[in-house]
Amino acid sequence: MGPTALFDKSFLQSLTVDESVFFDQFFHTVICPLFHVETLADLNKAAREGKRPEDEVGIIADKVPQMHSAPTLSHKELAIQNLIGNAVPMDGRMLLAGTGRRVDEHLGVVHEPTPEAEAYRRWQERDFLEVERRFAKGWRDALNAIDLKTVAAGVKAFGINPANCKSLEQAKEIAAGLVAGRSVPDLIKLVLIVLNADPRIEKLAVERWKASGRVTLAEYAPYAAHILLVEVFFQVALGSERIGTSLNSNRTDIVYLYYLPFCNVFVSSDRLHEKCAPLFLREDQSFVWGQDLKRDLRRLVARYAALPDEEKEKGVICFAPTPPRDDAECLVSNLWDRHLRTWREERPPLSEEMRQLLEPALQGMRKRNRTLTPAVGATVA
Repeated sequence: MGPTALFDKSFLQSLTVDESVFFDQFFHTVICPLFHVETLADLNKAAREGKRPEDEVGIIADKVPQMHSAPTLSHKELAIQNLIGNAVPMDGRMLLAGTGRRVDEHLGVVHEPTPEAEAYRRWQERDFLEVERRFAKGWRDALNAIDLKTVAAGVKAFGINPANCKSLEQAKEIAAGLVAGRSVPDLIKLVLIVLNADPRIEKLAVERWKASGRVTLAEYAPYAAHILLVEVFFQVALGSERIGTSLNSNRTDIVYLYYLPFCNVFVSSDRLHEKCAPLFLREDQSFVWGQDLKRDLRRLVARYAALPDEEKEKGVICFAPTPPRDDAECLVSNLWDRHLRTWREERPPLSEEMRQLLEPALQGMRKRNRTLTPAVGATVA
């Protein structure tokens, strides 16, 4: 239960472990590959500074949501699947990284882990170096392999001059005009350049598009169109100096916006995200400045730390199944009101028979439950 939330490294890094417990409790969190890429880059940075790399990354790993989180597929894989005719939901649902293989006519399904799911499993086991070696480096290399000059040339080939752009809002309008009104085969080619994908996909994608009735790119492959919209916006904003060119991190930061369709709430403490993300959100989504949510989580830590010890020992899942219902100033409660409108409705208590059926599952959840202690606040039980 809880809204789906996409977060970046800057927000999670700002939290205490106590605050991260309640972030985990009150949101279903989307773990995108970029979070691993950003965080594991600290392995090399720490080594250069003479620190133990695993310790530095471990500080962040201790705050990563565990109970209500899941890794999502990479934007590249999703966009390619979309281009060849497969649907990609863009309504705030988390797209989990994992595939199913039926092994029994009626019941048996074996889920094969994707690279994202395998990386997340190793991350939870604190095997950071192996995640970096096998996964994060590949994702980072794929991101850096994008030929930005070729992408910029492709944008200019459509007659767009970034120098004419006067604001970020206008950059979005220019990008939207290109994606909506140009030759779809040409747009498919440009998307594949942005994705640094195998050019052989282009022929199949164009054939599938023709078979669909030659609709617009947004109608045929809405997620691929979203990625192109964000990337063209980025190119125009860079060319017009609406986005600074001095920070290398801007290239990575803008790619977080590729994952916006898969959340209800985007939380970040990054100024680039603060300026750009709201331009790409649906009306039913929220951007939350990370420091605002951190302050609210700090208030929740203080509120629940004041509970009697016997209540805290039950664990967060028991004493805080929902955010406060009696605090009009609580940001988390307000986000629940916006994105989970029925959460305040009274629900009938479980029957004794249902409790007995659920007890084995509840026992397993209690073993993994995070709790509060009088001495240190929120810890992992």
